[in-house]
Amino acid sequence: MWQSDKVSRPESRFPRREPTDPVALAPYDRRRLTWEVALVLAVTVGRSALYSVLSLIRSSLRALEEGKNLSDQSTSLNPARDTLALWDILYQLLDVFFALAAVALVVYLLWEPGNNALRRIGLDFRHFGGDLGRGILLAAVIGIPGLGLYVVGRMLGVTLNVSASPLDAAWWAVPLLVLSAVRAGLVEEVIFIGYLFDRLRRFGWSWWAIILSTAALRGAYHAYQGIGAIVGNFVMGVVFGWCYKRWGRVMPLVIAHTLLDVVAFVGYPIAAALWPGVFGPAPVPSGPVSPGPSGSPGPSGSPTP
Repeated sequence: MWQSDKVSRPESRFPRREPTDPVALAPYDRRRLTWEVALVLAVTVGRSALYSVLSLIRSSLRALEEGKNLSDQSTSLNPARDTLALWDILYQLLDVFFALAAVALVVYLLWEPGNNALRRIGLDFRHFGGDLGRGILLAAVIGIPGLGLYVVGRMLGVTLNVSASPLDAAWWAVPLLVLSAVRAGLVEEVIFIGYLFDRLRRFGWSWWAIILSTAALRGAYHAYQGIGAIVGNFVMGVVFGWCYKRWGRVMPLVIAHTLLDVVAFVGYPIAAALWPGVFGPAPVPSGPVSPGPSGSPGPSGSPTP
């Protein structure tokens, strides 16, 4: 009787290990992985972080020139892309699509034969009930102090007025804002946490080196909003990084981030009406660059992942 030969699977590009285990990479694999991480950052969150820091520098210089504070300037997270509703919707849907393409790219890079990348980073629905509970708890733990930090930053004059959504938004803007919140949660948590934690761990970095460095990058990513946003997002990055180390799942972080942004985006017009001094439009609108789809600026107002 003939017996078919076993088909062997191709070896992975990098040694297969759990994310918690340091990996001794061969020189060729280390160089290749270094280039991969550099290129991913250059076309996603690293690019956005650079423009964000430059935006903060530009806003600070403008404040010095005019003898005013950063709080006298404003920036927008979800500006209209066109005056006509149809084109505005189309452009914003394209923003979401291309941002999620960046998420798909890093998941593809994490994928290895016989090793499901989504399961490895915990971006699946196997434990959705627990993930949802943890996500809601995280959103409360981060959201309430974060709101207080924003208010303090505005009072101290070191945080720009952040317009989370148009004050005169049409009804169809709400689904788009929710979709934008989902996009931001996926882009930031999958890349900052799921992808970078895996890759930096393979370089042999310690857990706290990874947590602090990715938290710093997250802070820079939101620097265009002012000093308060840098501090708040750095703390958020540390908390989220610690939670990922403990739980090994990205899904609770995506849920928490999405909930935070949904409340901020959809609730902003209400907050601006109730507390115009804190959330209302700043006296001197500014913004040398418009924010991209994840809430970070891009060149000449172009969207960035």
